[in-house]
Amino acid sequence: MSSLSVFDQLAMHDFAADLPAEWLHRWALHGRPVFHAGQVRLFRAGDAANRFWLINSGAVALDFAVPGRGDIVVERLRQGSVVGWSWLVAPYRWRFGAVVAEDLHAIEFDAAKVRELIADDPQLGRDLNARFLAVLADRLHAARARLAELYAYPDTEPGEYR
Repeated sequence: MSSLSVFDQLAMHDFAADLPAEWLHRWALHGRPVFHAGQVRLFRAGDAANRFWLINSGAVALDFAVPGRGDIVVERLRQGSVVGWSWLVAPYRWRFGAVVAEDLHAIEFDAAKVRELIADDPQLGRDLNARFLAVLADRLHAARARLAELYAYPDTEPGEYR
């Protein structure tokens, strides 16, 4: 996939495929194709969130450090996913960490440049912000489902608490 331009990769990616070509061209100026081998750490919680990725192939594990337990994986992202939303919200620090779980081909974006693009074009900004908000909502829903599985009481009736 690396022989395709960033524009072409954006046009084929689930996250951006239905955006107008003019917007894709402007967004593509701030991205570059990247490859990272498995086990490479992309970032840790607390690091500056100055980039983000759209996954074309491979997988990324989101994690966070738990005292006494080490890094705990909370979600695995695959093809068609977005890695990172913390770059949108000041103070622009990662809330989680990320490690390449399977060799990764992705588009990496300069977050500051994309924030400028969003600020310069309110219509594009609303659309991209809505897309990233949907990513955040999906991640929150997935986390809630994992917590429900973790703390489920199989012998408790729905609505009953212990």
